Amino acid sequence: MKIKLSNGKTLPLEMHKIKIVQPTCLPPLRRRLRAIEEAGYNTFLLRSQDVFLDMLTDSGTNAMSDNQLAAMMTADDAYAGSESFFRLAEAVREVLGFRYVLPVHQGRAAEHLIVKALVKPGDVVLMNYHFTTTKAHVDLAGGKVVEVFGDEALETASSCPFKGNLDLERFDLAVHEYGTERIAFVRMEATTNLIGGQPFSLENLRQVKARAAALGIPLVFDGSLISENAYFIQQREPDLAGATLQEVLRVMMSQVDLFYMSGRKSAAARGGLIATNDRALYERILPWLPVYEGFSTYGGMSTKEIEAMAVGLREMVDPAVASSGADFVEHFVARLEEAGVPVVTPAGGLACHVDARRFLLHVPQSAYPAGALAAAFYIASGVRGMERGTLSTDPDPSGADVLADMELLRLAVPRRTYTLSHIEYAVDRLAWLFAHRELIGGLRFVEQPPVLRFFFGRLAPDGDWGAELARAFAADFGEDC
Repeated sequence: MKIKLSNGKTLPLEMHKIKIVQPTCLPPLRRRLRAIEEAGYNTFLLRSQDVFLDMLTDSGTNAMSDNQLAAMMTADDAYAGSESFFRLAEAVREVLGFRYVLPVHQGRAAEHLIVKALVKPGDVVLMNYHFTTTKAHVDLAGGKVVEVFGDEALETASSCPFKGNLDLERFDLAVHEYGTERIAFVRMEATTNLIGGQPFSLENLRQVKARAAALGIPLVFDGSLISENAYFIQQREPDLAGATLQEVLRVMMSQVDLFYMSGRKSAAARGGLIATNDRALYERILPWLPVYEGFSTYGGMSTKEIEAMAVGLREMVDPAVASSGADFVEHFVARLEEAGVPVVTPAGGLACHVDARRFLLHVPQSAYPAGALAAAFYIASGVRGMERGTLSTDPDPSGADVLADMELLRLAVPRRTYTLSHIEYAVDRLAWLFAHRELIGGLRFVEQPPVLRFFFGRLAPDGDWGAELARAFAADFGEDC
């Protein structure tokens, strides 16, 4: 939650006590430079022993509650008919209002099953913005993703509270262009990961549902960050200001035909699920669950994680939990704005996003500025972020780069994991890096896998800018910092 200080400023206040800690260490500068070189300038390939603050992702890295850890001890490990599953199904009905539940091992597994059941070659899927794995599944099924976002979505410096809204005029144009028979479904992502964790409004969701329902198009909802999107609706949508988060969630879910989520984010458990009230949709997906995941009452998940996710679903509607990441991100963004560092505004869910295009005006998109910034920030801080830009966009069929709409350094803020001193450290090192940004150059691929290349691709710097940056850092801070 946020509190007001006597000087008029606000501060995110941690509404939890730390009972268990895990040591971390800050590798010295020489080791950081060697580590990023060994990793091919790809932060995904760093070893965690070489990372001080891991802001790569909030997926599976959030702190779990004492109640979640306790629930894991009551797990029923039955292969079929596990009581742990029925406790999860009860939590889904209570919190989200869905009768039919399919557990899966994580969000992309849910995407795989949904696309396999609903998308055929030549189909299109309309999205308020794609996510990397979602697009990959649609592409592999012979379908096509059609982006239906508003112009404000790509404005990194903005005051628009709901940049994740699906654009209704573009929706109508897409229906006219492709015809309803080719549109497999429309997908709304809460919050939109690749454009800075930006939420959509409840009003927009209602409008999209009305249009889709009139045309017989299913509305599929990616709720991996559903509690954060609900929190932003509560905070930013005037008509919902007096509603509880649970009430906001239930109204949102009343608009949805098919829901899926990675439990690794809002629910702080390592699993996922698909849920619906439409028995026909449920029965289209169910036969594929044991083929690719597991039986319908465990779905590839550990039953201990099923128990933890059931508790996490109930806890995510607690304002102190739902706001824990969002308020820290807001503070992170505000402090970087004070330092003059270009960031995505307004602050969204998931992470603080640095605008690599504005940060590195001298590095062309073809040289992967967001990837270069992620590597440079690691050298200067030991903090691992990740690229969300052209590196995260697969090439076209000819092998040519598809330039991304945005070039962002994503600095995820796992819920209840880091403290304000960690945020202040990251702010200071980013501010130093911005002052020395002319030292950062571009990158080029030396190894490139055929799909989702940002996971395993290896790159090399244009020139020796990593070493030059390290020398400048050592001159100001010494080699042991």
